[in-house]
Amino acid sequence: MPIAHINGHDMYYEIHGKGEPVLLMGGWGTFCHGEHHHLPWGLTDRYSVVIFDHRGIGDSGDELDRPATTRMYADDAIGLLAHLEIPNAHVIGLIGMGACIAQEMAISHPQLVRSMVNTGAWLKTDRFLTDQLELFRIVHRDMGFLPFQHAVTVLSFEPEYYNRQIDRLLGIDGVWGHLNGRYPAHSRLIDACIAHDTTARAGQIKAPTFVLHAGLDQVTGPRTTQPIQDAIPGAEGYLLAEAAHVIAGKAMKARFSELLFDFLGKH
Repeated sequence: MPIAHINGHDMYYEIHGKGEPVLLMGGWGTFCHGEHHHLPWGLTDRYSVVIFDHRGIGDSGDELDRPATTRMYADDAIGLLAHLEIPNAHVIGLIGMGACIAQEMAISHPQLVRSMVNTGAWLKTDRFLTDQLELFRIVHRDMGFLPFQHAVTVLSFEPEYYNRQIDRLLGIDGVWGHLNGRYPAHSRLIDACIAHDTTARAGQIKAPTFVLHAGLDQVTGPRTTQPIQDAIPGAEGYLLAEAAHVIAGKAMKARFSELLFDFLGKH
């Protein structure tokens, strides 16, 4: 099992594909342990993709007495690149916190970030997003994993996809399953999300940046993603009007991959 001791904890990681290095980070879950088929279509055919378990998720450890911040998670990712002797990489942050971590990496270690992709993210949570995140915490803590899973799923997928796939999405083998039985880790991820704030520093980001705006995203739609594009000099953006928080379904996945490869190919 590929585990390295990085930034005070044991960190599980995997590498898939061959080519230029890509560091890809998701939100409250992992693309490891057989979940790499959820990566953007065709990515591992063109790039060497590094994925890992966030602290407390999967096979990664944690330090529960250490405050959870996106800068701490960014230092984990930076340490992993150093361990793998990768001098710089395309850094892709998908679905929320992974994108926030990417922002912190691009600010603190610009030489490591060849380019940056953000989806479903924010510079700083507003009251509406903060209360959504806190509500997810309360539901998981007081009602359990399955009610939390149902709540986050109904807000994360576009309606037609949800109607077709709901029986597959829910259950112990369904989406966000890596949080099942991991409430403390989930609560720390939420702490980091709410504390994240790059509003005064995003202008320092020099890496070529692409920001996806998902028109049907009920959690982190253009309300929170457009300020990212506006704050980063030269950042590109694209409104995928029919996409929700999670890019799902053949048509949306194909379109996102097309946009992604067009951007990465230029950098």
